[in-house]
This record gives sequence, structure tokens and C-alpha cells, in this order.
Amino acid sequence: MSLPLFAEDVVFLQRFLKCGGLYAGKIDGLWGPKTDAAAHAFEDRSNAIAELHGRFDMTSERCIRTLHPSAQEAARQFLRKVLDAGISARVISGTRTYAEQNGLYRRGRFGNPPPQVTKARGGHSNHNFGIAWDIGIFENGAYRGESPKYAKAAQVGLSPGVEWGGHWTSFKDEPHYQLATQRKIAIVRSSFESGMAYV
Repeated sequence: MSLPLFAEDVVFLQRFLKCGGLYAGKIDGLWGPKTDAAAHAFEDRSNAIAELHGRFDMTSERCIRTLHPSAQEAARQFLRKVLDAGISARVISGTRTYAEQNGLYRRGRFGNPPPQVTKARGGHSNHNFGIAWDIGIFENGAYRGESPKYAKAAQVGLSPGVEWGGHWTSFKDEPHYQLATQRKIAIVRSSFESGMAYV
């Protein structure tokens, strides 16, 4: 189960589960019976999605299982098409808490060594809402941060309802994919923090 990744931020977990329609309690930061039941329901749903769309390597599984159920389906469908095309890829990043996002944002800033890896603070990335994932290309078992296979993966794997960071102009991000919500990030963030559905 991937949810222990959020165990130190129960408020984040409760928001995440509530937005997915699995948690009906208060967002109070307390791990009680309702939170526990919702976490198990999320695990059951994740297992069902994996059974339907196939399972992958350990890294991909760990990351995909942190995503909103709708994004889990999209990510699994995407990865299956990419692998079937002969591209050795893994999902290497899924949902991040605000604190994890802020840690990434500090890289290359505030006296920390480069490179900068994100333009988004916590609460300003779709990774924070369970609807974005990043892939890595691997050749002979070695990770490739740059490769023409990132564009090839998008070519064979992209489907309606999913956006690719390689299409962005201000901060091109070829490993990045996200569900297309047709909503501004501030609206998604407000919905997430209120426990309301946004996909």
C-alpha cells in the first residue's frame, strides 16, 4: 500500500481520499476509524485498477498507487502502450504532499545547489493533487534524463484527457503527464483543500 507515504500528513491524506469519494469524515488530521476505512478502500480500488490494466515494475507500482484513481487508470493505460512500443520506461513520480513539493522547489534556490527541477511551490503543482505523473526512460538498466524516447513515448502513449509537459513552452517537461481538468490550478487547489472532486 502506498498511502504510508502520506502518513506524516494526515490532513493531506484525508483531503486526497475525500476528493476521491472515499472519505466522508472531517478533515481534522486525526487518523481514526473513518480514515482507516477510507485508506483500505483506496487500496482495494487501486488493486482493482491494477488487475484491470496490468501491473508493472516495483517503482512504477509504488508511484502509480499514489495517484487519484482516475489518474491511476490513465497512467497504467499510458505505460502499457509505451512498453508495448518497445520503450523501456517507468513511472518515477506520482503524488507529492505540499511539503515534498516545497522540498523540490528549494533545489537550486535559496543557496541550495542546482539544478532547479520545478517552478511550482507546494499547492501549485498537479502532482500535489494526485493527477500528475513523471516517467523515466531506461536503457540497459540506466536512467536517461534526456532521450529522444521521451517524445516517442508521448507519441505512442498520449490519449485524450491527458496533457504532456513536452507541449509546454515556458517550462518544457518531457517526462511529465497530467489529467486535463480544464481548470486553473487555483481552482483545483481550492477543491482539493475543501475535499471536493475536481476530476
